[in-house]
Amino acid sequence: MSATTSPPAGATPRYIGQAVARKEDPRLLTGQGEYVDDLSLQGMLHVAFARSPHASALIRSIDASAAKELEGVRAVLTGADLNGDAHEMKSSYEVLIGSVGPVLEPLASARVKYVGDPVVMVIAESRAIAEDAIELLEIEYDPQTPVIGYETSLANETLVHPEMKTNLASVLTSEPDPALDRAFANAVHIVQETIRQHRYINVPMETRGLIASWHSGRGEMTFYSATQLPNEFRTFTTRLLAIPENKIRVIARDVGGGFGQKAFVGREEAAVLLAAKRIGRPLKWIEDRWENLVSANHAREELVHVRIAFDADYRITAVFCDHEEDIGALPASGTSLTTGQMVGMMFPGPYKIPHAGYSTKMIWTNTCGRLPYRGPWMMETVAREIMIDIAARRLGIDALELRRRNTITEADMPYTSATGMSYDRLSIDRTLEKVAAGIDFEAFRIEQGEARAAGRLIGIGLSHLVEPTAAAGGSFGIEVANIRMQPSGYVDVYVGTGNHGQGTETTMAQIVADTLGIEYEKVFVHDGDTDMVPFGGGSGASRTAVLAGAACHAAGAELRGKIVQLAAHYLEAAPEDLEINSGKISVRGTPTHFLEMTEVAFKAYNDSPSLPPGMSPGLEATARHAADGITFANATHACIVEVDPKTYRVKVLRYLVSSDCGVVINPAVVEGQIAGGVIQGIGGVLFEHFAYDENGNPLTTTFMDYLLPTAADVPTIEYAHLETPAKGPGGYKGVGEGGAIASPPAIVNAVADALGMDLPSQPLSPSLLFAMVNRAPTS
Repeated sequence: MSATTSPPAGATPRYIGQAVARKEDPRLLTGQGEYVDDLSLQGMLHVAFARSPHASALIRSIDASAAKELEGVRAVLTGADLNGDAHEMKSSYEVLIGSVGPVLEPLASARVKYVGDPVVMVIAESRAIAEDAIELLEIEYDPQTPVIGYETSLANETLVHPEMKTNLASVLTSEPDPALDRAFANAVHIVQETIRQHRYINVPMETRGLIASWHSGRGEMTFYSATQLPNEFRTFTTRLLAIPENKIRVIARDVGGGFGQKAFVGREEAAVLLAAKRIGRPLKWIEDRWENLVSANHAREELVHVRIAFDADYRITAVFCDHEEDIGALPASGTSLTTGQMVGMMFPGPYKIPHAGYSTKMIWTNTCGRLPYRGPWMMETVAREIMIDIAARRLGIDALELRRRNTITEADMPYTSATGMSYDRLSIDRTLEKVAAGIDFEAFRIEQGEARAAGRLIGIGLSHLVEPTAAAGGSFGIEVANIRMQPSGYVDVYVGTGNHGQGTETTMAQIVADTLGIEYEKVFVHDGDTDMVPFGGGSGASRTAVLAGAACHAAGAELRGKIVQLAAHYLEAAPEDLEINSGKISVRGTPTHFLEMTEVAFKAYNDSPSLPPGMSPGLEATARHAADGITFANATHACIVEVDPKTYRVKVLRYLVSSDCGVVINPAVVEGQIAGGVIQGIGGVLFEHFAYDENGNPLTTTFMDYLLPTAADVPTIEYAHLETPAKGPGGYKGVGEGGAIASPPAIVNAVADALGMDLPSQPLSPSLLFAMVNRAPTS
């Protein structure tokens, strides 16, 4: 074990690296998880929203008289009633970067900008009554011509936001580079193509929702929320309501997934908070599935025009990517430009590319706004990896061999990409070879030829990934851990993360148990309650293992030091001569001379006269950790598919992932994270597609037409782990997003290999795949 992964002297790692039972599972698997919709407060009312049926329209009038008269209705609020109560609707990230964009308002007041735009808020004794009241509203709209289709939006004289004078939300281009131009001019081969990805969305099992309760006597707002970022939600609410943080309590208990959707405060959530303060009774809003599909957030609708230059040996000498993305009408302001920049900066990825340039444009349309979805910059991997296979096909070289010739190796470390990304401690070439050996490409090509002779179409696809995790920047770049050993010897760990399925209660407990040298069963991790935990960045951006893990290491080491010092005092030994194992503190080499950890803990709280001079009572330590740049991880994916030559239905036969996320804390948790992402990639390529018609009407608003993969569509995923420790404490790297980033191009490449043709566009549903095959030029 390297120095970066070693526990404190005298400690033997017993839990890190083990697939210990998850602490969350007993309650979650027995139906005892507690989600927002499970909660009910005394006097609670229910909220429903009337939403725009038009993609673009002026609101001429709202008559709520009949709705207000319905029995059980307690309030009907419009933008004119509510919006003035909002002081500021900005995330901390927007404040940090000085983001400028269309003004957000809780309820549309003058103009609606997409189907699903919230217009009127109804508060009633039940959700059913609130929805009945919505049917009684008379809202007069003046429909306008919508802007649909980002590829034509910039040439459209109609504007999504007339006050912004353009449909171009942001644009960024890399600096001019004469060397890049020369590399293209001198290239032996240039391959270019436009890679398109379609709109698909997060679809967490639990939709958005919250319960907000205002206590007028104390001037306090308490709310239960399905959020990834409890502390950020509180900070946002401070700005929204103009009350201090100590008057706001956010409680996020069990959260049924988020994937980025719950990392921002939505307009509906802001409206509920404002209305709860105005009404004075607890308010509950739970988004239904139609609302979640139509108006929560969308993602992934983007394209990249790619040019790649090669020399005579098929080594890449230059790339340029021109990225465009549809960000809808009201995206998460401030994140879109950053994401577009990341597409350009990360485009060289795992390859040795001497010269690179990029441009990125974010474009408004009259559709649901863009928010992050697991790996929001993933188009760099999608476009690059599909292009590598297209280039291999056009140049007549095997796709695996083309990757081998261009992959960054461990011998190249540390390595700085042409766009300035600094890599170190990566195993990019080794994961490629792990996958190549696991799949056995030569044997597969023989099998493929035999299958084709028998009329079967099978294909293999690769995808190569360098994943940025735990980046510095804003509150996402810091994390905190407060560790408290109680008088009984049990340990409570308070972290600023937000757990929505990643196993934080388990993995952080493993780290603390090993650092302190105590039993895993005695460690309990707490997060999600802002009155209990210190300020931290929440959950997202593959940050928890790296940043919260480092904070737990540091706080645990500090606490361990105090425990050892105290035990040394009682044992009359030097601290450096002590070791801790399984909750026993003993003199090294004399195991019979020991103290139980519980004895030390009891004395620390209850026998202060016996403490060493100058030592304060109690056993507690707090540590904060800030990201040092970006911690990169890497992986290679391989996928084998079969395409039915009659129906064009695609079946995934085999899927293999070789991943290096540094030191693996818990293999089961890591594999769960990878598997979840891979399944989202399978869904995105083969099943999911959120579609609009030419008038901006959504066409896929239920699970009957917005299709999700089922267990029958997913093979048993195979894993080949590598561990190259990161430089940070513990040696951990993030793993939360790589599965969702690398899987789509692997699947596309496998289908393209099966059919023997380029597939630059998605999705690959049977009907669309049939259309692509039948319009392809014949040789």
